[in-house]
Amino acid sequence: MEARTAQKLKLLYIIEILQKYSDEENPINATEICEKLDACGISAERKAVYNDIDVLIDYGYDIVKATVPRRGYFMGSRHFELPEIYLLCDAVRSANFITPKKTRELIEKLDSMLSVNQVKERESRIYINPANKFKNEEIYYSIDKINKAIHKGVKVSFKYSQRKLTEDRKIALVDKVFTVSPYALIWQNDRYYLVGNIEKYDNLVHLRLDKIRAVEILDKNKARHFSEVSEYTEFFDSADYIAKTFNMYGGALKRIELKCAKKILDQIIDRFSEDIFVYKVTEESFSFGADAHISEGLISWLLQYGKDVEVVSPEDLRDMISERINDLRELYK
Repeated sequence: MEARTAQKLKLLYIIEILQKYSDEENPINATEICEKLDACGISAERKAVYNDIDVLIDYGYDIVKATVPRRGYFMGSRHFELPEIYLLCDAVRSANFITPKKTRELIEKLDSMLSVNQVKERESRIYINPANKFKNEEIYYSIDKINKAIHKGVKVSFKYSQRKLTEDRKIALVDKVFTVSPYALIWQNDRYYLVGNIEKYDNLVHLRLDKIRAVEILDKNKARHFSEVSEYTEFFDSADYIAKTFNMYGGALKRIELKCAKKILDQIIDRFSEDIFVYKVTEESFSFGADAHISEGLISWLLQYGKDVEVVSPEDLRDMISERINDLRELYK
């Protein structure tokens, strides 16, 4: 590298060195910075490094002069702080729809925002279980294409894989081709879903992204407006839709009233939010109303609480739960 060019780049290299090799527990001194600059083909003296760091501080970089645990400098703030990186790494690691390969790639990118010593500390806390990860590497391209189609207001077509048992008791994948008007991508229950409409049906469908392959944007096919198949008119409210949908099962939207034991108040609030309308409270229970899609997902969610939750209304939901209980009773006779 030419000396003239090297000197112009010196400030950038100093920032890179501080970001990579320094943190609050591991400040780096001017001598060490000079050594690392030399390894990059840039000659520098300590006095010049002091001046360069002062310039960077004047410009606005949060570079801290440390005296403990040793004299030196470290980056006082970063784009992401260490606890934030831990949080993001854990989210990537635990997300089933992110493949093992992409998990490692994303964590490496997050690591690049830490110092080498912070990376070592974080690595000792991270474990990736490939058995819990999906294998569909196309999912990232599918997300990109579907988002573009949503923005353009056009349909998408794709292959949707479903498992079936063969005659020799093996599990095989069978592909179906769907053409869908896409409205939203939703992360729910550790899975990523496409919410949309298949033209011949007047409802919303939920399709798992890890089962979607070979997505094509149909630029000439305008998407069916979501107001024709949902309660939304101005925009598709994903947050509201998730709050009313249980385990990503669709169904008719109705007002439900539940009587619940007080001991499961936290679980009820976690599911319905603090905006529920509580209309009756006794010493042991409370009753409230909320909007929800009547579906198998809702029934399964309610039954997990046993006698701690009673459906007050609507009557057809009470009947559905009673029928499910009778079916289970017959099965376990």
